[in-house]
Amino acid sequence: MKLKTHRGARKRFKVTATGKILRGHTAKRHFTGLKASGRMRKLKKLTTVSAQDKASIKQMLPYG
Repeated sequence: MKLKTHRGARKRFKVTATGKILRGHTAKRHFTGLKASGRMRKLKKLTTVSAQDKASIKQMLPYG
């Protein structure tokens, strides 16, 4: 059977050409006026997914 991609995971994660999984940071949607500009600048960038979560995300993105 063909596998289906988890649609929520597809919107949240990006798989690089080398196989790393990238995700966005949390805590940047509201109360942004209270956070330092340097902190907000760092939250904009993508970061890699932890090794513990990698297997479950790969299962949600079978063709990633």
